[in-house]
Amino acid sequence: MKKIIITGTSRGIGFELVKHLASQGHQILALSRNDKPVKELNLPEVTAFSFDLSSQSDLEELDGFLTNQWGAADILINNAGSFLHKSFEQITSEEFRKVFEVNVIGVAAITQRILPFMQEGAHVINISSMGGVQGSVKFPGLSAYSSSKGALITLTELLAEEYKESGIAFNVLALGAVQTEMLEAAFPGMKAPVSAAEMAEYIADFALKGNRYYNGKLLQVSSTTP
Repeated sequence: MKKIIITGTSRGIGFELVKHLASQGHQILALSRNDKPVKELNLPEVTAFSFDLSSQSDLEELDGFLTNQWGAADILINNAGSFLHKSFEQITSEEFRKVFEVNVIGVAAITQRILPFMQEGAHVINISSMGGVQGSVKFPGLSAYSSSKGALITLTELLAEEYKESGIAFNVLALGAVQTEMLEAAFPGMKAPVSAAEMAEYIADFALKGNRYYNGKLLQVSSTTP
């Protein structure tokens, strides 16, 4: 059984990941600003506490938990993300910066904290978006979000190269449309071909097995073209 850390677990894909992986007997640390939904599941395999990627004190609490409780981590799924749907001319510098602080800088910060607890065979999965893939179809109003997800893809490729001798794998999944609250907020009324639970099942399987076959790779997880 693996020790798995998942961010962004209060709803959507992250919430479904917790349930799916816990049902398989894995130990889960669920991190989200709102820890209530996961705690209400009352699953013995799951530990949850409120966590903000941009908070230094929260990162220190995570470090303390890993040091005193687990001692090691096998898988990190960086699922948390900040979403903004707003025309480019109306976005403030602060809003743009906030998206990057969560989607790029926050991912880097938590990964730095967890890497010392990982050994050969560990796997870091970053959740990006098709909107961040070079050459993909882009949508108006997503300049901050999609550009941050593009940066996350590049960061993943760089970390895979930097840590390739350690045996720790880094991969990034660029997701297409998934039926979540985030999709509904961006595109009201749109019906995605994949549910949050279905995507969580795919991500969970990839987290457990994908590092056998991939490292430093971008996988486009989308059933639609474009």
